[in-house]
Amino acid sequence: MRFNEIVTIDEQLIYLKKGLAELIREDELRERLTQSAKTGKPLRIKAGFDPTAPDLHLGHTVLIRKMKHFQDLGHTVIFLIGDVTGLIGDPTGRNTTRPPMTREEINRNAETYKAQVFKILDPEKTEIRFNSEWLEPLKFIDIIKLCSKYTVARLLERDDFTKRLKENTPISFHELLYPFGQAYDSVMLQCDVEMGGTDQKFNLLVGREIQRDYGQPPQIVATTPLLEGTDGVEKMSKSKGNYIGITEPPKVMFRKVMGISDALMWRYWELLTDKSLADIERMKAEDPMTVKMRLANTVVADFHSEQAAQQAEEDFNREVRQHEMPADIETIRIPLNAGTSLPKILVGANLVESRTDAERKIKAGAVEIDGVKYTEFAFKPEKAIVIRVGKKWKRIEP
Repeated sequence: MRFNEIVTIDEQLIYLKKGLAELIREDELRERLTQSAKTGKPLRIKAGFDPTAPDLHLGHTVLIRKMKHFQDLGHTVIFLIGDVTGLIGDPTGRNTTRPPMTREEINRNAETYKAQVFKILDPEKTEIRFNSEWLEPLKFIDIIKLCSKYTVARLLERDDFTKRLKENTPISFHELLYPFGQAYDSVMLQCDVEMGGTDQKFNLLVGREIQRDYGQPPQIVATTPLLEGTDGVEKMSKSKGNYIGITEPPKVMFRKVMGISDALMWRYWELLTDKSLADIERMKAEDPMTVKMRLANTVVADFHSEQAAQQAEEDFNREVRQHEMPADIETIRIPLNAGTSLPKILVGANLVESRTDAERKIKAGAVEIDGVKYTEFAFKPEKAIVIRVGKKWKRIEP
């Protein structure tokens, strides 16, 4: 969607509200959009990211996608890297104090982030900022004045802190400073809108209060939902193994999207694409498999290329739907310690998780050698063979 395709403020709001969990407050956003249209001055939209991990997954891109929608409408998007707040450690959702990161870790991860976010955002229309620019020069008296604008009682209303107090879990004082650092970012950047996940709501609201104290109009708060992972239950997380990484190979991304449920597919359409809600509703009348293939193609094209997406789709059709051998099958030598043990061969070829897993799959008839199911544990290849276990293939040479 392009700016010149949007005519009315109502249409802009519909586009911007798609996929949001909460908007505080809509009337304020309407007013600022109206003023922006009259003056030609774009709104300033901020989202902050602490570079705590080097790679992003699709769950992270829900927020970045919504930033793009503001960008589509001609507004200024600020991708803020919290290189100082990252040293503090965001207590959001944690029941323990997080060990602070080193400056080297933060700098390394920040560089990776910058490369990844431009797969969605337009680099020509994006401000990349680091909050060390204004937080590091603060003197102790400045920090005292900043903290004086909020009470301890209100800080302790935060769910994370309340829960930890009830459980007698320690709260380090530096964690209490985190919302002030994030709020001061909004002051220095003169934000009209700050975006974050639903778990960031408290911090974003503190920003509204602190901006008022500095004589600025309070920022509008826009929160995005936490995306469920491929299991459809838990939020997407690398630690839970239910993630789709945006730097994963096209073939892997495509298959992971195809593995989600039909019900979850519609949520992915809403949160991970630019499709309007009306377009998504119309697609519900189509064949679910066809629509999911289109979704997988769209996701892969966003982070790789249309050519890579098309190749991933062709590979999926050939290897998964038609059960044919992959074109890029890996060839390895038979493990030296395998002897005549098929379970050891499978373990050595990384086709199974363990010898027990190998034996279970052999008994279940899930192992094929040169296209024929093999249910014996003893096996000694005399020539090159192709072994398939589920969706995994390997060519093994003796």
